Amino acid sequence: MSVMQILWLFGLCFLAALFALLVASLVQRRFERSRIGLAADAHAGALLLFDGEVLLDATAAARGMLAATRTGGSDWQRFLTWAGPRFPGVEQQLDNLAELGRTSIVSPLDEGLTLLAEWRSGVRRITLLESHVESHSPLIDSLSHQAQLAELEELQAVTDAGPLPIWREDAAGVVTWGNPAYAALTAAVMPETPAMAWPLPRVLVVAASGRVELTVGGAQRWFDCHVVTLSEGRVIHALPADAAVQAEQALGSFVQTLTKTFAHLPIGLAIFDRQRRLQLFNPALTDLTALSPEFLSARPSLFSLLDAMRESGMIPEPKDYKAWRAQLAAIERSAVDGHYEETWALPSGRTWQVTGRPHPQGALALLFQDISDEVTRTRRMRADLELGQSVIDATDEAIAVFSSAGALVMSNTAYARLWGQDPSARAAEQGLAAMAEGWREACAPSGFWSQALTYVAQHGPRNRLAMQTRLNDGRVLACRLAPLAGGATLVGFALEPAAAGAGMHLIEPSDPASPAAAPARARRSARPGA
Repeated sequence: MSVMQILWLFGLCFLAALFALLVASLVQRRFERSRIGLAADAHAGALLLFDGEVLLDATAAARGMLAATRTGGSDWQRFLTWAGPRFPGVEQQLDNLAELGRTSIVSPLDEGLTLLAEWRSGVRRITLLESHVESHSPLIDSLSHQAQLAELEELQAVTDAGPLPIWREDAAGVVTWGNPAYAALTAAVMPETPAMAWPLPRVLVVAASGRVELTVGGAQRWFDCHVVTLSEGRVIHALPADAAVQAEQALGSFVQTLTKTFAHLPIGLAIFDRQRRLQLFNPALTDLTALSPEFLSARPSLFSLLDAMRESGMIPEPKDYKAWRAQLAAIERSAVDGHYEETWALPSGRTWQVTGRPHPQGALALLFQDISDEVTRTRRMRADLELGQSVIDATDEAIAVFSSAGALVMSNTAYARLWGQDPSARAAEQGLAAMAEGWREACAPSGFWSQALTYVAQHGPRNRLAMQTRLNDGRVLACRLAPLAGGATLVGFALEPAAAGAGMHLIEPSDPASPAAAPARARRSARPGA
């Protein structure tokens, strides 16, 4: 390396070191200038230095003011939170301070309060002044005091506007402070005590958080008290709970009414919660299932209850236990959907109707009704009807019974043989008018058919009617009308004995190919309009 190169490299290093010292000197001088400017006025009070949004330094009064502003964020944001309501447009003017150089804003809220801001070497120098102090002299530590007073006024306004009583007690239980709601409660409980009596009376004795009852003007009132323990006593909030207590009492009364109602129901009732635990049952359930009240009071699950009923023979026995468990699951699923309704034939011979109904919030209700008597009556009635049908089927007279509205109620086998059809197979579709038309077509012209229509439609007492007519094949047919109970009518048809003894047989008119039907067809075709 040559001498020139060495000298050139040495000169370059020297210039770099000189430049670094110059920069450090400028930074230190700027900071010292700021510190000197702030230290010179440190005795005055509220003075702040900001580099951008970073607080470089502040006097004790200014720091106290920022500490009294209980908001989050940086020091710059806390300062704007304090200054924004007092100095309109302060944030915009402070952002343009580098162009303005100096600005002054007078507060319209705090009389005489002025904000003076200066731009010094890239640093915002903010001073707070009062008019009664000598011109341009900074505000003494009163700003932090004003901030604290403003916060105190806000807290006082909040507690005064509170609708619930709030008070503070010392360690001995003496009330040291109370809001207007507490004073109003005190006046209602102790009208003889002056409103401004000191110490304040203790109208509510609260040992711990919970509900407290109090007599106010002869009426009972309730408060849900919340206790907050402090270093030198405690603060108590008493939330009025009259509406909640009344609702609970109404609910309790309603539950008692339901319980009494359920107690007199002959239907067994079991209500399960969403976890399928028994929550409510009535005495009828114990009578029907033969399960002890102790077992039911232990809140068994749905499957435990049905298992116990199976052991006591109160459930139809399945072929295998696996199928039984599947049936239990089907009961729960169907009941939740509101579609479960089944008739159980028990091994004891009794018959139950079991119904499952869903309830809000996943609850489930099962109803067990003993319908053995109804089933027995139904079976007996069905047997009586079958016996009555057998009796009229054993008679030779063709019989048809119509209701007061003209609907077919019943007919016998002889009727089906005579007229070639069994109307009982379609009794719901048969009426007197349609059937009388068939009789008219199978017989010679006669006034009996119109009399039958009029007879059935009559109300009140009626006499029996009898008449003879002739079938299309020439046989003589004896017809009669007889009143029955409930406005019903019996229509009877019987072949005259002479015709029956001649060995004549009924040819069904429904068969168009039969020889006996030919004269009938000829007569029908000879009628006018045929």
